[in-house]
Amino acid sequence: MYCLQAAIARAGVLASDLVVPLAQDLVLLPLFDVPDSGQLAEWSSRGPVAVVDAEYFGGTGSQRAEVWDQGRRVLGPLVREEDDPAPDVSPISQALRWLGVVKGEHHDEFDAVGLGRHRVTADWVTYAG
Repeated sequence: MYCLQAAIARAGVLASDLVVPLAQDLVLLPLFDVPDSGQLAEWSSRGPVAVVDAEYFGGTGSQRAEVWDQGRRVLGPLVREEDDPAPDVSPISQALRWLGVVKGEHHDEFDAVGLGRHRVTADWVTYAG
């Protein structure tokens, strides 16, 4: 099982004690509730913010992603449901590209920043601060 709900941005954009450093100067803020558009607008006033959601079990699942910048949604919402054909680039990887992530030698942008490091959202909190 893999379950992630988070906001991802450049270091310094998300002001919280719960941010976790990722590769390529990004941070992840674990989310347990979907932020409303007012919260997303506030966060994105300091820089682009991707909001991502993924759920997988046994290799099947879904992904959602969107990016906010300067108080408005600039990408998405991008959705890949369980029965949809796999896109060339997943919704989360597309959002990470918007944030400037380069996949390099990794499989994709998701792997390049280390989003596979933990299997559930709550596990990220352990590494916050």
